[in-house]
Order: sequence, then C-alpha cells, then structure tokens
Amino acid sequence: MKLSALKYTVLSWTSGLTMVILLLMPFHAFLTVWGSTLVGHYTALRLWKEALLMLCIVGVMYLIATDHKIRSHTMSRRLVWLILAYMLLNIVWGFLAYNEHQITAKALGYGLIVNLRFLAFFLVTWAIALRLGRLRSNWQRLLYGPAAIVVAFAIIQVLFLTPRFLEHFGYSMYTILPFQYVNNNSSFLRAQSTLRGANPLGAYLIIPITAMTVLLLSKARQWKHVVFYVASLLALFFTFSRGAWIGLVLSVLAVLCVQRRSFIIRHIYWIATVALILVVCMGVGLRQNSQLENVVLHTETGSNVPITSNEAHASALRSGLHDLKHDPLGSGPGTAGPASVYNNKPRIAENYFIQIGQETGWLGLAMFLLINAGVCYLLWLRRSDPLALGLFASLIGLTFINLLSHAWADDTLAYVWWGLAGIAMVSATKIRKDA
Repeated sequence: MKLSALKYTVLSWTSGLTMVILLLMPFHAFLTVWGSTLVGHYTALRLWKEALLMLCIVGVMYLIATDHKIRSHTMSRRLVWLILAYMLLNIVWGFLAYNEHQITAKALGYGLIVNLRFLAFFLVTWAIALRLGRLRSNWQRLLYGPAAIVVAFAIIQVLFLTPRFLEHFGYSMYTILPFQYVNNNSSFLRAQSTLRGANPLGAYLIIPITAMTVLLLSKARQWKHVVFYVASLLALFFTFSRGAWIGLVLSVLAVLCVQRRSFIIRHIYWIATVALILVVCMGVGLRQNSQLENVVLHTETGSNVPITSNEAHASALRSGLHDLKHDPLGSGPGTAGPASVYNNKPRIAENYFIQIGQETGWLGLAMFLLINAGVCYLLWLRRSDPLALGLFASLIGLTFINLLSHAWADDTLAYVWWGLAGIAMVSATKIRKDA
C-alpha cells in the first residue's frame, strides 16, 4: 500500500533520527564531555539522545494511529503490552516514592530515564523497521562503522597516548575520569576509548565482536573482517574487564552451538580437555605471577588498595539481596542503582536485575525478566538472520555482565543493543525495499 506524503515524511525523519542515535552513541561520552568544555551544561548535553528519542516516540505514536501495518504488527504483540505495563509500573512506583519523599526529583527523573529509555527505543526501531527497509539494510554500517573507530582509538590510547590525554577534552573527576588502572597500578592502564569507562567499553565490544563472529563463520567473510575481529579482541583485552571477557566467551559459544553444533558435539571431549588444561595452567600461573594476578583476579599481594573489586562486588550483592528480601514491593525507580547517587543514601547492588527488584519489587523484576526472555525467544526464532543470531548470542553474554554490574544503565550499550534488537524483530524478507 502506497504511503501518504505526510506519513512517509514522518517515517523518513524518524528513521533518520534513530540512525543518528545509533551512529553517535559510541561517542556519546566523549562528545558530551568535550561539548561541555565549549558551551557548559554537561548534564543537559547528556540528554541529547533522550530529546531525539522523544521526537521519535511522537512520530511513532502518529504512525501507530495512522498506519494499519505498524499498528497490527506491534499492538497485537503480548511482548509490546508487557513492556508498556512495565513502563507504567515504573512511573506509578516512582511518583509514589517521590510523593512519600523517599527520593529527590533528580533521582526520580534519572531513574525513569535509565530504566525505560532502551525499551522505548526498542519499540521505536521495531515500528520504523516494519515500514522502511533503511534501518534493516544499513545495520552493518550502523554497528561496525562506529565500532571500528572506537576499537582503533582504544588501541592507540593504550599503546601510544599518555594516560592524561583525555584531559585535553574536559575529562576530569567532575565529568569522566581520563584514565583507569587495575587496582590503581599504573602498570595496567585500562582502555576506555570514547565510552564512560573500561567496563562499559568491554560490554559494548561484545556486540560487534559477536556479530562479526557470525559473519566470519559464513561464506561472506573478507580480510577486513578478520582485521576488525583481531583488533576488537585486542581492544577488549586492554579493558581488563573480566566480566566482558567471560561474557564474550559465552556469546561466541552460543554462536558456535547454533552454527557449528555438529562440530561441537563431535569434538566436545577435546574442547573440554583443552579448557581444563587452560584453567589448570592459569591457576598455577596466578600463584607465581603478579601480572596475571592483577589482570585476571584484580588483586595483588601487597596492594595498597583497601578493598578489592571482588570484595566490593560481594558486599554490594549481599546488601541488594537483603533489600529484596525485606522490601518485596520495591521502593521506586531512582532509589537504587546509578540514579540513587542523587539521594541521601545511594544503593549500588552491582547487579542490574537486583537493582530492578530493589526499585520495582518482585513484580517489576518478574516483568523485566519476561521481557528479556520474550526478546530472546523472538531473536532465536529469527536465528537464520545474522543480525538476530548475533544479538541473541550477545544477549547471553550481556545478561551475565548485568549480573555483575548495572550494564543496561550505560547509555551506549543500552541504546545500541536494544535499538538493533528492534530492527531485528522484522525479518529481512518481509520488509519493503527502501529506494
């Protein structure tokens, strides 16, 4: 059915805005810090993508009201209604907490933004991809183009630049720290590239590396794909993010189990043997090598750090589980996680799922887990599509990372993964070619 001129204009502009968000998100932290040195207003600049997202939401609401195809393919989905119900729960719980003076207005606003923006972006890209093939046909450019720049800068940052290089662009203790070390040991500089830190960079790199794994296992691979893959692995190593390393292993194994299942089954004995040997060798090496102790365990005998990251994770986890047990209804968005720093008593559980439970209770946590399971299932059904398979596999690794951190609270990771997931909801064979 031919689109009206107004409807096509709304579609074109909305799709353009989503592409801008996807292209710029890997550089969001760098651009906002640098921009704040020129015009000030650091906090306001950080909201540029939410401003664009609001415009996209208005456009999609118009399209849902006027376009039968978009309306029938989205509003008939139980997953969509579950997401909308989860959003409503967050809003209601948040304003109840604010009314009872449990949180500040800034914490409430930030909490709602962090909890809901990536789900809203998921619905936006899904709706647009139903009508325009532009997002679907350009997903590799949207993913690999920015990732290549991020990877290149990460490697250059570690190998050639001084640790304080980013201070020239406004990085400081008041915005984003210009450098990070393992256990404050200057011998182990961690790559953070244009993201907010080393751990967010590691989590983000799982997406392009996993998607490239799918591509390399196909017959469409080229030499430039191999170069990108090796460089990305090097950048990931330089983050010294153990969670990201393990997350990538889980993601790649998921790809191999889907695309090379028969090979895995035939050689499972040798794979298990090699894995056991590596574990034993690493265990022996850790006892005798302080460098491995730093890199793998983030601990060091004789370190001046009063508390290791492992101890901090364990303490935060115990505190979060205690909150879940004694407050099953939750205390509202903004009362836990990164947003809670704007309250008198921050609560950081170092686990995104526990954060959701602390804020929205067992009901909200169950709804969020069902949303993740629903998206995962739909991606699995579309696993013959490289984009869907890459996202399905990377979701496994990213879920593991979210058990160790508030990964979905990171702007770049949340927008990029969930935006691409919305695009992947639409089969490449069913969308209209966009001339």
